[in-house]
Amino acid sequence: MRREGFDVGEYVDQMALLLDLQLRDEYRNRVVTNFKRIRAIANFVNEFPLAEEVEAAPIFEP
Repeated sequence: MRREGFDVGEYVDQMALLLDLQLRDEYRNRVVTNFKRIRAIANFVNEFPLAEEVEAAPIFEP
């Protein structure tokens, strides 16, 4: 699911406030860049089609 208008920078700022994280200005842009990468990977995973009969495993065993 893609959310048009989602602002990664605003998300990082809001989460920093919520977590009471003192994110220094010199690191903020790098954090935003990494969250953009994370979002791209998550979108790729979420867009992968699964058959209707596939069920989530109750226990993961490698």
